[in-house]
Amino acid sequence: MPSKKKSENNKLNKGKNLAKEIVITLVYAIVAATIIRVFVFETMLVPTPSMVPTINVGDRLFVEKITYAAREPEVGEIVVFYTPFPDERAQQMLRAFDKFMDLFTPKQFKGSVKYVKRLVAKEGDVITLKEVDGNWKLFVNGQIPEHLKDVNYTREGIFRYPKLWEYLAEASKYKNDKTQYKNFLFELASKEGTELANIVFSILGGLDPVPYGIDYTVFVDRYLQPNGIKLSDYVWEENGQVYVKIPDGFYFFMGDNSSQSLDSRYFGFVPKDCVVGRPILRVWPFRAFGPIQPLVEIKK
Repeated sequence: MPSKKKSENNKLNKGKNLAKEIVITLVYAIVAATIIRVFVFETMLVPTPSMVPTINVGDRLFVEKITYAAREPEVGEIVVFYTPFPDERAQQMLRAFDKFMDLFTPKQFKGSVKYVKRLVAKEGDVITLKEVDGNWKLFVNGQIPEHLKDVNYTREGIFRYPKLWEYLAEASKYKNDKTQYKNFLFELASKEGTELANIVFSILGGLDPVPYGIDYTVFVDRYLQPNGIKLSDYVWEENGQVYVKIPDGFYFFMGDNSSQSLDSRYFGFVPKDCVVGRPILRVWPFRAFGPIQPLVEIKK
């Protein structure tokens, strides 16, 4: 009988040790996955057609963080970045997996979402849109960058309404007071036209039939005011041409499919610390599995 009891105890101890090893292994796996997610790789689902045909709606991208941690992205490269403001509308598009992965999002970007766009200008650059052979091309410091020569844009957002960002900043102050917010939009419509007022409303939301939008006050309070950036100092008109200068510490991003892209033309500059990484691989759908972009040659 003692030997039988001893045998049972040995089995029980082995079972406990096995369970303990499994738990330890799972903990190590979770820790390793978290480290990889935070510092090396992550994924994102693309919910909009802003980068068609390079990236399509529903594509799931594999994003690596090493390259842009070692160097700055170059003009012409596709970049994944956190929005410098909470985006309620985009949050509604996230799937369960993405919501879970967002638990690892850095604290300062809680409520933000990841956008994927092409970098078109860096700090100190002056940009404008000009019509060339019937198409709008982006000129950076007086020239079309090599990697943007095949991309056509639409003259919208800040390039059509030089005070758009200022009106966004002003309107966002009243968003929590529906009466004041409506009055501001009505006054803007009477002063600048209904189209501009509708653009401001479509971006900020907050009222039916557009309940969700972006919280632009976060962008102003967190990035513009602390850096002493007055938007009117970076946007001006000359002979009917709108020019934009990129402040120190910021980037300017645009979607290739610019007629359907909410990008820097509408919401403004993106701080450098918002950059997440470089999308390198499309992992879904399987039929389109493959690399997203080659490395851009770095000028020395």
